[in-house]
Amino acid sequence: MSYTATQNEFLGFGLGLRPDHYQTILAEKPSVDWFEILTENYLIPGGKPLDFLDKIRQDYPMVMHGVSMSLGSFDPIDLEYLTAVKQLIKRVQPKWISDHLCWTGIAQKNMHDLLPLPYTEEAIQHVSNKIMQAQEFLGQQILIENLSSYITYQQSQMPEWEFLSEVAHRADCLILLDVNNVYVSAMNHEFKPMDYMNAIPAKRVRQIHLAGHSNEQGCIIDTHDHPIIDPVWDLYEKTLRRMGKVSTMIERDDHIPPLSELLQELKFARKIADKVFAEQNEYA
Repeated sequence: MSYTATQNEFLGFGLGLRPDHYQTILAEKPSVDWFEILTENYLIPGGKPLDFLDKIRQDYPMVMHGVSMSLGSFDPIDLEYLTAVKQLIKRVQPKWISDHLCWTGIAQKNMHDLLPLPYTEEAIQHVSNKIMQAQEFLGQQILIENLSSYITYQQSQMPEWEFLSEVAHRADCLILLDVNNVYVSAMNHEFKPMDYMNAIPAKRVRQIHLAGHSNEQGCIIDTHDHPIIDPVWDLYEKTLRRMGKVSTMIERDDHIPPLSELLQELKFARKIADKVFAEQNEYA
């Protein structure tokens, strides 16, 4: 199946939909352009999560973000899982769906972690084939997200950005570019973040993630439990200058603050983007 990778629907600025904020969203209808849902939270039929989701999505566009496709695993692709995802797609009608460039387990055992791949030609071919299988089954392109990284493989033959770009090209998929993950990996592996950003094909980037992280005994960990720091905001601005108008959302998965606090971060993301886009229009 052939897709058009250059079409980019700009949704604006969104947040990750979290149960802590269900009631506030329904009551206050906050100024959020869209929400991203964690796919696995809504795969079980019935229950309060789906009830809240059905109500909230009447007022906001949605995208779906998964953590269990395990595209890098050597296990066969999980058709039972993809069937459940496809049913949720039919219900939610998301603007797009995404998962991670990783593996999550072996022998049908889910480790509930996002595990990195070696950056090799063999891995490129393998994960590209898995992505194409998933896209064929779901009937649409998916977005793949770059991980934060804490180890390197001796077998790796290329930098991560070259690996990601080649996978997206061969699988004809799109990219969810996590700016915080690039920053975390850059600090841990001592490369320049913009070397990464400058190598990513802008036409493939459909969405951006922003988040906070933690410093743990000399290693930066992508924990999604802190506010976004200034160097990540700076990298976001530089990334927009490189990528253009890309839908952006903020993730918060632990130590979740009141919705009003996240709305302030989202307002700041808009301010940065407005500045970049105004300058680009001025010199166009």
